[in-house]
Amino acid sequence: MQASLLSWIGNNLPLFLLLAGAGLTIAEAFAPGAHFIVLGVALLVAGLVGLLLPPGLGLIAPAILAAVVLGAGAATFYAYRQFDFYGGKGTEQTTDSDSLRGSMGRVTERVTPDSGEVKLEGGGFNPYYRARSVDGTIEEGTEVMVVDPGGGNVLTVEATGGLDEIDRELARGRAAGLDEDTTTDADEDDSRDREFERDTA
Repeated sequence: MQASLLSWIGNNLPLFLLLAGAGLTIAEAFAPGAHFIVLGVALLVAGLVGLLLPPGLGLIAPAILAAVVLGAGAATFYAYRQFDFYGGKGTEQTTDSDSLRGSMGRVTERVTPDSGEVKLEGGGFNPYYRARSVDGTIEEGTEVMVVDPGGGNVLTVEATGGLDEIDRELARGRAAGLDEDTTTDADEDDSRDREFERDTA
């Protein structure tokens, strides 16, 4: 049985590569994240090239197909890295729940002190999180900010109340504990200005 299967693969290598590549490419639809797409496209392209090769090449044909797999795999990997197919290019990867503190998002299911759901901006493959409010109810569609990541399972959020971009950045800094550094720098600048004013007077 095994010898006949290997013999069939050897005799029909381009067809086998084409079927394996198609299978892996389809599997990517069920498990996204570029786990199968690079190899799947490489095998698919090699299978198509193999079907176009003349039959009398002998041992040169597998060498050509191996080179095509490597070349198509490298090109597919490059294209995957260059183009943002799954989102999140240029953003930091979430390494722990604390990195969610200060993140902005929108309410997708009314948030109360006990339940709700939010969608975070730049939240990766699954940006939806269970959430609860600091106090009161936050209606669907309201912009919110994470004030306590709660281990990443249930986020505590508060409504931003229509803050502009500068206010959002300040709020993110406060939530991340960076406000103290900003206040210290501002106080130092103010004291330097006062000293300068005294010196010139």
